[in-house]
Amino acid sequence: WAFLTHTPKPVGEIGGGMANAIVGSTLILGMGSLMGIPFGIGAGIYLAEYGRNRFGAVIRFTADVLNGVPSIVIGLVAYGLVVFTEGHFSAFAGAVALAIMMIPMVARTTEQMLLLVPQAVREAAFGLGIPQWRTTISITLATARAGILTGIMLAFARIAGETAPLMFTALGNQFWSFSANQPIAAVPLQIYTYALSPYDDWHRQAWAGALVLVALIVGTISLVRFIFARSTLREAR
Repeated sequence: WAFLTHTPKPVGEIGGGMANAIVGSTLILGMGSLMGIPFGIGAGIYLAEYGRNRFGAVIRFTADVLNGVPSIVIGLVAYGLVVFTEGHFSAFAGAVALAIMMIPMVARTTEQMLLLVPQAVREAAFGLGIPQWRTTISITLATARAGILTGIMLAFARIAGETAPLMFTALGNQFWSFSANQPIAAVPLQIYTYALSPYDDWHRQAWAGALVLVALIVGTISLVRFIFARSTLREAR
C-alpha cells in the first residue's frame, strides 16, 4: 500500500513508492488524450468523407509516416516545439508528445471504420434531405463508434507505456507535482530509472511499477468499454 501512497525515498533508503509518478502519468495521459482524440477523430472524418483529393492523400501519407516514426524522434520534435520554446521541461510538453503519437493512429482507425459503413446508409440519409455534416455526425459516426472506440483504446495503450518521449519533455522528478508547466514524474520514467539502478529494492519497485502501469491501462480500457456498453444497452431499450 505504501508503494501507491508514498513518494520515492532518497538513494540508499529502502521503501518509498511511486505515488507521484502514478499521478503524473494520469495527468499526462489525460491531457494527451484530450488533445489527441478530437484531432484524430476529426482527421479521420475528413479523410473518409471529404479527403478524396490530393490534400487527403498528403494527410494519409503523413499519418502513415508518423505511425512508423520511433517514439524518441517524436520526443525530440516535442522538445523543439514546446520545451525549447518555453525554456523548461513540463507535463504539457509530455502531453504534446503523446498526442502527436496518438493522432495518426486514431485518424487512420477512424477513417477505416467510417469507410466500412455501407454507402447505402449515407444515400438513405441524403434522400431524406439530411445534410452531409449531419449525416456524418448523427449516423455514420454512430454506426462506426465501436470500431473507433477500439482504435482509441489501442492508441491509449500504446502511449501509456512510452518512455522515450517523456525523457525529452516531462523529464520527471521525485516529488509531488500537479502543474502542467513544471517537470513531472511518470510511471514509465520511474521504471526506466529504477531498472537501470544497482539497487535490489529499486529493481523490485520497477517490477511493481510495471504491474501498476498494466493495471492502469487495463482499468481505463475496461471502464471505458463498460460505460460504452451501458450506453449502447440503454439506447437499445
